[in-house]
Amino acid sequence: MKPSLSWDEQVNLLVQRDLVVTDHSACAAFLAANNYYRFSGYMRYFQKAPHQGENSFQPNTAFDDIRAIYDADEALRSLLSQRLARVEVLLRTHTAHVIANEYGPCGRYLDEDFYTDAANSEPTVESCFKDIGRSRERHVLRYTTAGAGTSDLTRLPVWSAAEAFSFGTLSKCIERGGQGSLADAVASSIGVAKAGFPYRVRALVYLRNRCAHHSRLWHHSVIDAGPTPNNVRVKAKRLAGQFDPRSVLDVVASLDDIVVRGRTGDPVLPELVQQHDRTSAFWKGLGHPVNPRDSGA
Repeated sequence: MKPSLSWDEQVNLLVQRDLVVTDHSACAAFLAANNYYRFSGYMRYFQKAPHQGENSFQPNTAFDDIRAIYDADEALRSLLSQRLARVEVLLRTHTAHVIANEYGPCGRYLDEDFYTDAANSEPTVESCFKDIGRSRERHVLRYTTAGAGTSDLTRLPVWSAAEAFSFGTLSKCIERGGQGSLADAVASSIGVAKAGFPYRVRALVYLRNRCAHHSRLWHHSVIDAGPTPNNVRVKAKRLAGQFDPRSVLDVVASLDDIVVRGRTGDPVLPELVQQHDRTSAFWKGLGHPVNPRDSGA
């Protein structure tokens, strides 16, 4: 069992491991506010071989340099959260609009056979019911009563229900709704490519969740990476340089495409390019994520 260390003892441990700390008080205050364990996800890339138990830092590694990357990652999450929120509202709007106009505003979108579900997954309509049931918004409660069954939701309009859905449930509706045809209709409504659209939405949900939970984006390989259209990727690489298909920058390129075509604001990537040098450790970690053991650490 590892012992629990005070903030000052944590700083002393880092110094013992050859990290250059010029202001011990400032370092201790930072660790008290941000959690040593969270910060260690960034430090590992500057240690000699943490996966083998060698936690000493590479020569001349400074706390201030690692903290600069940590702060840049935090700023990126904040920047992305704003755009992701706008795209989430955009998707709610167009999904509800398409369903209301093509399938009717009430009832049909809450039928189990409206969705094409995988055999081993929770039925999409169950996710819809759960989210609606958790809502305490008046525009939803007016169609429900305490302890009522699902039949009481037959008059709940989709534009109201869509506001109660989590982003994850909304993503499932887009991917599986209309027996698979809803995704194409929503993509056309927004004006983006149909191919791979539901998986691009899934990638945005994944990225939003990482931002919401303050998880590291630097050197993170995206698990649910959507198929960013080739023309979107090529355009983004002309601006930002090369990046890997599962990198955060690839998802940002996909996000920007939806932001611009949906007219919800300015794209993220041009702003990032202005803020960061392509040769910086932070930029390389965004575009070419690696495991610490593969980084020479």
